[in-house]
Amino acid sequence: MRTIYLAAALAGLASLPALAQSPASSSVSQAGTVADLTILCDPPANSPRRLEAIAYCQGYVTAAGQYHTALHPEGGARPPLFCLPNPPPTVAQSGLGFAAWARQNPQHNSEPAIEGLLRWMQATYPCPPSSTPQRPARGGTSR
Repeated sequence: MRTIYLAAALAGLASLPALAQSPASSSVSQAGTVADLTILCDPPANSPRRLEAIAYCQGYVTAAGQYHTALHPEGGARPPLFCLPNPPPTVAQSGLGFAAWARQNPQHNSEPAIEGLLRWMQATYPCPPSSTPQRPARGGTSR
């Protein structure tokens, strides 16, 4: 009889990973498109993966900003694509701001996430006329 209970308990334990894969587990876990990044930056309040999504968004936004700074250093040959105010927005403000912009501009939902993020940054933080932003080249390199 103990063998039957033990087998039943082991079978029950083996099924736990399947039970844990609820619809929430199939939520977005990569920022491939603007729509994906929007969900990550402003996930539903009741999402069990809310904190994970926000952390992903904030890491993505931070990395994009750092990469932009490396490519467009102050006084460098390339003018910046956008210019942050002083003091700059927090990472949390940036993620929520991007998500709000993306919801107002659904025509960009299928674009790569980085393109949408740069569009938002250029629209939200334009540079003064002396540092006119460049539009990123698509599909080729400039020489």
